[in-house]
Amino acid sequence: MNEWIGKQVGWLIFVAILVSALNAIVRKVFNYSSNGYLELQWYLYGAAFMLAASWVIKTNDHVRIDLIYGRLSRNARNWIELLGHIFFLMPFVLVMIYFLWPYVIRSYNSGEMSANAGGLILWPAKLMLLIGFLQMFFQGLSEIIKRVGVMTGTYIDPNPYVTARDLAEQEAQQLAAEILKAQQAEQAK
Repeated sequence: MNEWIGKQVGWLIFVAILVSALNAIVRKVFNYSSNGYLELQWYLYGAAFMLAASWVIKTNDHVRIDLIYGRLSRNARNWIELLGHIFFLMPFVLVMIYFLWPYVIRSYNSGEMSANAGGLILWPAKLMLLIGFLQMFFQGLSEIIKRVGVMTGTYIDPNPYVTARDLAEQEAQQLAAEILKAQQAEQAK
């Protein structure tokens, strides 16, 4: 589901660009500007970011610091991923959901509006935050389950994080297999 949502929200960036261009044209040609246009851009970018964040986690494209991580064994990286999801991602996501839920409800019930003249209602933007963190919660659970599966050998990761070291190890294994095959062929003669 997160992958499908992530792929679908890409069009929000395009709409935000159109709103930005329209705002610039109206401001320059008609000398008119609206805070609503600016806020709509922010809402669209924010919604695209929040709704696609879980897809980024799912595809294993999130930011890492490769100085150390890339030099570790695959097993060590799996442990880092597992512990990172359990002790950092999930607590943060749960705290955000806990605090966002009443924040969104209060904003919706009060009809909260932007403090800027001509601004938009705020609850849709706050709701996107809540939905994004709910998605991250479920994706985090999925990642924990997958990581345990990879570590126990019951699941093959379709999106493994591949480092230069991994590629070199794969190449060395292929080369060793070719040498062994050639030696066996030589012995059979």
